Amino acid sequence: MIKQLQTKRIEGLDFARALAMFGMLIVNFKIIMGAAGRGSDWLIWFTGLFEGRASATFVTLAGIGVALMTRKARNGGDLSTIKENKVKLWKRSAFLFILGLLLYIADWTGDILHYYGVYMLIASFLIVASTKFMIIISSLFLITTQVLQVTMNYLKGWHPDQPFMEYLDFWTIEGFLRNLLFNGYHPVFPWICFFLLGMILGRLDLSKKAVRNKMLFISIILLITIEVLSKILMQLSLSVLDGKSAEFLFQTGPIPPNILYMLSNSASAIIVIVASIYIVENFSSHWLTKSLIKTGQLTLTHYVSHVFIGVGILTLLNRLENQTLAFSFVFTLLFFVASILFSVLWSRKFKRGPIEWVMRKITK
Repeated sequence: MIKQLQTKRIEGLDFARALAMFGMLIVNFKIIMGAAGRGSDWLIWFTGLFEGRASATFVTLAGIGVALMTRKARNGGDLSTIKENKVKLWKRSAFLFILGLLLYIADWTGDILHYYGVYMLIASFLIVASTKFMIIISSLFLITTQVLQVTMNYLKGWHPDQPFMEYLDFWTIEGFLRNLLFNGYHPVFPWICFFLLGMILGRLDLSKKAVRNKMLFISIILLITIEVLSKILMQLSLSVLDGKSAEFLFQTGPIPPNILYMLSNSASAIIVIVASIYIVENFSSHWLTKSLIKTGQLTLTHYVSHVFIGVGILTLLNRLENQTLAFSFVFTLLFFVASILFSVLWSRKFKRGPIEWVMRKITK
């Protein structure tokens, strides 16, 4: 079974990437259109489910990808193989970092790719580290993050009238590092933990149902426990804290990404990944399953395209402000369907997406 895992692509991971991409599109288009909160209660609730969770799943999947890519080096590889893997990760790290900054220059301030580049750089030094060591490192990142959030001004750098919409000093050294490490949309402290979680999961034999069942059971219990605990702690703390302070410390939303958020979203990411593997195993021949797998293999291309093509269309339609959630959701659905169609047609002639091909060509 181990040999099979090492030689056969786990298409359930591609399926999960497509789902995570859809979730990210829902969140990003909602924000860029100014549609948050402008709709029916059920739609507000539904679109809110993806905030922080879709991105967390995406980063976790990236960590799994790195673990699978470097398994040879980890499983008894010589020093030259380890070095070769590190160099490849350094190149990809630089590519994603630069691409992300180019998107930021193009006014996509919600970019995640330059954070990805840093996650990957850190991960390159841990490809042969023990699982126990990575758990310890992740725990230290989490604890340090919580301490920083309590002792430092989490709003520093954000526009006072537009918190978490405009970062004023991003292009200064201090502001850039603060955004990257502490209070940006996906700061290294603690978002690197999702990447490390993925690297740990990638070491498991995901082809075994017993392994997946255990992952799923633990994750469901953890998710329910953390969500209930969050509500209890927020309610109990109101006797000594105001509502905003209680939410700051004990909510499970992405801003700020506290310990409860990280645990809850790690659990939900694993649930989505395991469920995706099961779906692909049981419905591998279905046209929709095959289409979503192809879509998941081109997520880097789709991420870039949603910035230029998706936002470009909205700009031409003059739909970038004060839109309804209904319009935002319908536009997201149409864009995602178009992405699926492009993926299917593109894969008939090409093995990799256009941006994926460029990255492979530059970083091979």
